Amino acid sequence: MNDPLHVIFIVVSALLLLSIFASKLATRFGIPALLLFILIGIGVGSEGFGGVEFDNPQLTQSVGVVALVFILFSGGLDTRWQSVQSALKEGLLLSTVGVGLTAVAVAWLAHTVLGFSWEGGILLGATMASTDAAAVFSVLRGKNVNLKGKLQPVLELESGSNDPMAVFLTLGMIQLITLPNAQPSDLIVMFVVQMSIGAIMGVAVGFLMLSAINRLRLEYDGLYPVLTISFVLLCYGLTSTLGGNGFLAIYLTGLIVGRGNVIHKNSLLDFHDGLAWLMQIAMFILLGLQVFPSRLVDVAGVGLLVAIFLIFVARPLSVFIALTPLRVRFREMVFISWVGLRGAAPIILATFTQIAGISLPLPIFDLVFFVVLVSVLLQGTTIVPVARWLGLYESGEPDTSLIAGIRKGSRINDFLLEIRTTAASAANGMQIIDLQLPKGTLIVLINRQSEVIVPQGSTTIEAGDQILFLTPKDTHALIRRLFTEPASP
Repeated sequence: MNDPLHVIFIVVSALLLLSIFASKLATRFGIPALLLFILIGIGVGSEGFGGVEFDNPQLTQSVGVVALVFILFSGGLDTRWQSVQSALKEGLLLSTVGVGLTAVAVAWLAHTVLGFSWEGGILLGATMASTDAAAVFSVLRGKNVNLKGKLQPVLELESGSNDPMAVFLTLGMIQLITLPNAQPSDLIVMFVVQMSIGAIMGVAVGFLMLSAINRLRLEYDGLYPVLTISFVLLCYGLTSTLGGNGFLAIYLTGLIVGRGNVIHKNSLLDFHDGLAWLMQIAMFILLGLQVFPSRLVDVAGVGLLVAIFLIFVARPLSVFIALTPLRVRFREMVFISWVGLRGAAPIILATFTQIAGISLPLPIFDLVFFVVLVSVLLQGTTIVPVARWLGLYESGEPDTSLIAGIRKGSRINDFLLEIRTTAASAANGMQIIDLQLPKGTLIVLINRQSEVIVPQGSTTIEAGDQILFLTPKDTHALIRRLFTEPASP
């Protein structure tokens, strides 16, 4: 690209702003934001209004892997441990047995109807077997989705943990097809090695990150996000170097850090949530750039057949076989079957086959891309109506905590005031009961030399105390004078 740097800045900022406005539009009309991000990429591409020439599977794959790493870490970081525990059996069965059964079902269709070899059919099935974390997180965590019971944690845990299985199956089949001496039995060893190393590294790096965040005591708060980014990159890179599954490792690392008590946890959650959104936007726009709409027309008929089979046969079959032993209710299994959203992960996995140079009866990237578009359009836009139809939609607003409201800058913030007392403060040496605070004012917490004190009426104020007040906004000026200025003569 020979454009001046300032022109690139303008183009990138325009794409980001357009994506932000698109996400607002998506929320209002119940459309998955990722669909609009993809359409923006297609529009900017060589066959769209932008006319940007882009055909680079290697770069698309690299950017996609980096994006998925940060999306999976953010998803794990923001997942409540109690929810994971309640949904552990269902989530793990869906992310392992469910992925395998989906791949086999699609392979059967590809072999018997589309003329693929069994190896090529399983490769196609493995590529699109996993639900997409970015798609599921963005849809289920929207304002308008409020599901009963543990449906949401089951679906989020599945989408966050089933990419490793799909990656393993895809790379395993590529190895079987491209290496003459490879044997199917090699997949068993490969599975054990990848998952074991991935799990060990994910847990180890997770606890190491916890310890580093809490013990380093960095001088600048802005360095803590840099620290976590470093550990995220280290976790994936080191795990992959050792032959493990980096996606599994990074999701486990996020879960462990999210479960632990770390300083600056709220700011880290917000930072990585924003970073995950940036990764989603960049990834889906790039995927849109990589696709050529004219090629989608060539695979539209077959793609529609595969999408319908995947949505109405393969996904329900895998869900019912995996969850029936756990006695999950029928309508819940129907809903879980419906929320089998495909997204970026299958498209990125398709680039592995492209780069490996494997010849299939149909171009796998275009076919998988078309299936993803159908899945997002059909399933992603109907989650709430289907949940209501099945009686699984919780009426009313989702429960939100006071702390969550404070983090999001709600009106609660208007009643909070934090002050550090000065050496000349008129309040120094006085007990709280003698301060004559304005009506409706409470001292909630005092931080004194890194010791947190829950105040009582007899607690004495000292110079340098950090005090958190709960008080109406019109009293803030008065309280500031009382705790920072000397007494009037």
